[in-house]
Amino acid sequence: MTDPRHPRKARLSQPHHATNVDPNLSLSPVFVRPGEATDLPKFTLPDSMSEPETAYQIVHDESILDGNSRLNLATFVTTWMDDYAKKLYLESADKNMIDKDEYPATSAIEERCWRILADLWHVPDIDDTLGTSTIGSSEACMLGGLALKRLWQERRRAHGEPSDKPNLVMSAAVQVVWEKFCNYWDVEPRYVPVTPDHLVLDGTGLEDYVDENTIGVVAILGQTFTGLYDDVAAIADKLDTIQADTGLDIRMHIDGASGAMVAPFCQPDLAWDFSLDRVNSISTSGHKYGLVYPGLGWVVWRNTQVIPESLIFHVSYLGGDMPTLALNFSRPGAQVLLQYYQFLRLGFEGYHEVQQNSIDVATFLSGSIEKLGPFRPISRGDTIPVFAWVLKEGYTDNWSLYDLAERLRMRGWLVPAYPMADAMSDVVLQRIVVRFGMSHDLATALLTDLTAEVHKLDSLQSPLPDEFARRSQFHH
Repeated sequence: MTDPRHPRKARLSQPHHATNVDPNLSLSPVFVRPGEATDLPKFTLPDSMSEPETAYQIVHDESILDGNSRLNLATFVTTWMDDYAKKLYLESADKNMIDKDEYPATSAIEERCWRILADLWHVPDIDDTLGTSTIGSSEACMLGGLALKRLWQERRRAHGEPSDKPNLVMSAAVQVVWEKFCNYWDVEPRYVPVTPDHLVLDGTGLEDYVDENTIGVVAILGQTFTGLYDDVAAIADKLDTIQADTGLDIRMHIDGASGAMVAPFCQPDLAWDFSLDRVNSISTSGHKYGLVYPGLGWVVWRNTQVIPESLIFHVSYLGGDMPTLALNFSRPGAQVLLQYYQFLRLGFEGYHEVQQNSIDVATFLSGSIEKLGPFRPISRGDTIPVFAWVLKEGYTDNWSLYDLAERLRMRGWLVPAYPMADAMSDVVLQRIVVRFGMSHDLATALLTDLTAEVHKLDSLQSPLPDEFARRSQFHH
C-alpha cells in the first residue's frame, strides 16, 4: 500500500519531476564496461560501484535538462561569476563556516564583510554593532525577526506584562519566509493589504495593525512581486506618530534581500537604512545583488543593545571570544570568501556600474514592452532591476499572460506569470528579473522573441485552452 505521506506516483508524475517517471537509469553503450550493468536504480542505492566517469556523465546529462540559467528571468539568484571567483570557489569548497577555530582567516573575512555592509548601511557606531553571514536572506530574516521577538518579550516580562501573544506587521506582499517565521516561532502575522492605490507598505492605516503586542514592522526593499520598495521613511514617520499618540515604541526590520545591495549604489539619497532611528536590523542576500553564487545572506544589527544575549553563542577564536548567532550549524564558507572577493574586485564604483547597468537594461525592457500595446506596467525596474506588467483589461479573451509565459518557455526564456498577493490575487502579473550577465544584446533577443510570440497570440481566432492558466507557473 502506498504511504499517504509519500504519494510517490503523484509526485513522480509532476512536470518538474519528469525524469523520475522511469525507475531505472539507462546507460549508453559507451558506459558498458566489464561487470557494469546497463541500467541503475533511481530510488535505491546501486548494489555495486560505478566508474567515476559513468557517475559523472549520468549526473551531467540529467542536469542539462534544467535549461540555461542565464535565460531564467524568474530568479533573483546570481547565475554568473568570473573565472577567478570560480577558482576561489573550488579552492575553498571544503571550508565549514561554523568551524572558526579551524578556519580563523575565513572567520576574520566574514567579520570584515558584515562590517563593510554595516558601514554601507550607515550604522551609527561601527564599533558597537554585530552581524553575521547566513545561508541566505531567509535565515537572515529569521534572525532579525527572532531578535525583535526576544526584545519584546524581555521588555514585557521586565514590566510584569504577558508576553505570549506577539504579532508582526508587514505587507501582504512579503516573501514567504515571513509566513514561515510567524508559523515556526508562534508569532501572529498581521498583513497590511496591497491595493491598486497602495502597492507597497507606506504607513497608511498602520495604526490599525499595531498594538502593545507588536514586536516590529517589516519593510521590504524590493518586493518579489513587483520589485517596488516599501516606503521605509514614511513607515518610520508613522511609527513616530503612533509613539507620540500611544507611547508604543515599535521598531523595524528591513528585508533588503535585493534592494539593500542596490540602493546604496544607485539611490544614495533614499532614506531606508540605519540613518532612520526606527531601523533595528537589515538583512540581504549575498547571492542576489551581492553578486555571489548561492547560498549566502547577511544580517546586521543597529547596535549590540538590540541583540538579546540569549541569541548569542560564544566560541573560542584565536584564544579569545567570538560571539556568533545562526540557525544553521555547518554551512559553507566558500561563499563568504566569494563575497569578500567581489567587495575587493568591484569596490563602490564597480558595484554602482554593475547595478546601474542592470537597471538600465530593465528600464529599456520595461519601456519597450509597454510600447508593444497589450501591456500595462506595474513597475519599471528603476528601483531594483525588476519589473512587472499586466495584460490590459479587455485587450483579448483569446490568451493570457500564462499563455505568453508558456510560449516564451518554448524559446528557452523563463518569464513567470503569477497572481498578485492577497486582495489583488485576481490580478495576474508577469515579471522579469535583470541580473548581472543580462546584457543589452540578450535583452534585445528577449524582446524580439517576446514580440514575435505576442504577434502569434494576437493572430488567434479563438481562445486557447485554459490548461496553462491552471498550471502553477511560479512560487515566491
